[in-house]
Amino acid sequence: MTIEEKLIAGVQSAVKALYGMEATPEQVQLQKTREEFEGHLTVVVFSFVKAARKSPEMVGNEIGQYLVEHASDVVARFNVVKGFLNLVISDAQWVELLAQINADPKYGFQPVTEESPLVMIEYSSPNTNKPLHLGHVRNNLLGSALARIVEANGNKVVKTNIVNDRGIHICKSMLAWLKWGNGETPESSGKKGDHLIGDYYVAFDKHYREEVRALVAQGMDEETAKQEAPLIKEAHEMLVKWEQGDAEVRALWKKMNEWVYAGFDETYKMMGVSFDKIYYESDTYLEGKEKVMEGLEKGFFYRRDDGSVWADLTAEGLDEKLLLRSDGTSVYMTQDIGTAKLRFQDFPIDKMIYVVGNEQNYHFQVLSILLDKLGFKWGKDLVHFSYGMVELPNGKMKSREGTVVDADDLMAAMIDDAYEASKERTKQTDMDEDEAREVARKVGLGALKYFILKVDARKNMLFNPEESIDFNGNTGPFIQYTYARIASILRRAKEQGIDVSDEKVENRPVRGLATKETELIQKLSQFPAVVRQAGTDYSPSGICNYCYELTKSFNQFYHDYSILGEPNEDLKYFRLSLAKAVAKVISLGMGLLGIEMPERM
Repeated sequence: MTIEEKLIAGVQSAVKALYGMEATPEQVQLQKTREEFEGHLTVVVFSFVKAARKSPEMVGNEIGQYLVEHASDVVARFNVVKGFLNLVISDAQWVELLAQINADPKYGFQPVTEESPLVMIEYSSPNTNKPLHLGHVRNNLLGSALARIVEANGNKVVKTNIVNDRGIHICKSMLAWLKWGNGETPESSGKKGDHLIGDYYVAFDKHYREEVRALVAQGMDEETAKQEAPLIKEAHEMLVKWEQGDAEVRALWKKMNEWVYAGFDETYKMMGVSFDKIYYESDTYLEGKEKVMEGLEKGFFYRRDDGSVWADLTAEGLDEKLLLRSDGTSVYMTQDIGTAKLRFQDFPIDKMIYVVGNEQNYHFQVLSILLDKLGFKWGKDLVHFSYGMVELPNGKMKSREGTVVDADDLMAAMIDDAYEASKERTKQTDMDEDEAREVARKVGLGALKYFILKVDARKNMLFNPEESIDFNGNTGPFIQYTYARIASILRRAKEQGIDVSDEKVENRPVRGLATKETELIQKLSQFPAVVRQAGTDYSPSGICNYCYELTKSFNQFYHDYSILGEPNEDLKYFRLSLAKAVAKVISLGMGLLGIEMPERM
């Protein structure tokens, strides 16, 4: 039973004994005591005033006195400020709570059982004509963090990815490689496959623009020139051949996509991102067409005179939505319907979460209605985890012009920056080069992940690499450095022969705890609620904020109080146990974000 649960039960007993009132747990309002008053937790007594027929101050004093007399193991003393009963929790309760935190390896997490709901989370969604870029980094980090948070809240989770591997943009890269590639491969060029294909996508655009300019110079208007340029016509012809199953085009498509997938795998591995199931648009779009035709037969959709198929959503306050073009080809909505069909066949989904940028808000509003009409039980309640765009200080990225900030380059730069920033620190340790590089990897990627995830996902954000790597302030390296500091303290304690196992601490009679010590344990006690709230709100930023606040609280405590230098043996063991719990909760919280904790820095 938590301290809060004990207090709620105590207040229920008090109001029944004092006023004959049967209070529900919900009527006992508890909140953290405001900083200007003495106390840890505050009971709001106004809901008991009517039954007591007394002033709020009198009710507060009577309940407080009852708790001190009947629950003295929990409440040490109290004070009343108007209708607020401020309670000081006994030292013994804090020590007991600390032991419970240290004893639970998954503190704050809910267990996953056979009966747990199954939540599917889709993220990444790359195109196979270019490498993953900064926008994908935010998507992947949000999606993978969300998957961990949802699982920590007692749900089974399936992580999925839908790869956009067909369409005119893919044909552009293929055509450019045929024209100017001279048989170049990832092996012959020394480039990752996704980077190689991205180069040809840029090459296509460069030559295409030249053709358009030439046609305009001959007197053709620009829009016509864009349609009549030989390159774009060839790309469209290749797309038609692909749709018709042309063996040669399909073989090239398969070969080049395999290069890209190998490159993606390297990027995902470095980022710490994984998937349980990958779907491909080339498989799902035909399934989508089938479901649309099924909906047409059932009268959910209608066909126009030109043969195109539409959904009329005016009754839902929306417009009419195209599902199949007049030539029978599919649109993105068709693909998403097909992907949903395959997923529902593969898994007994209870909830579906799509991690996609906020420019697709309307798309998912429509998709939810269409899936519900087509009989998907989770369609109506699907979640579009909508997030804002991410930019660098020097502006937006444009992949077609070759100015995209590749995820690989960004991660490599972050690791290099971390290595340079920590050179002076590592000189003061006995770290060899390999360990220093490994620490730099953890710190560089931790800086990137934390900086992106600490921002409310719904907001647009500016990613500042220099600011993110700072070892002070609200950054990943600041939290990692505090964790490494605690790890160092615990190592030194072990070297001194001090056993900080839970039972060695739990049975020691610690009294007279300092305010910063009880505040730190109280902060630790909030972690389960923070995890629950992050799961309810789909908010990795809530975990970031908590980890930062916990880290700050520990550093304030560490600044004021010695741990290994404490002469009182009981207090020394207690503070070591407190430090160990802080490190553990930081590691659990940052782990939800996909951030690794270095033992040394």
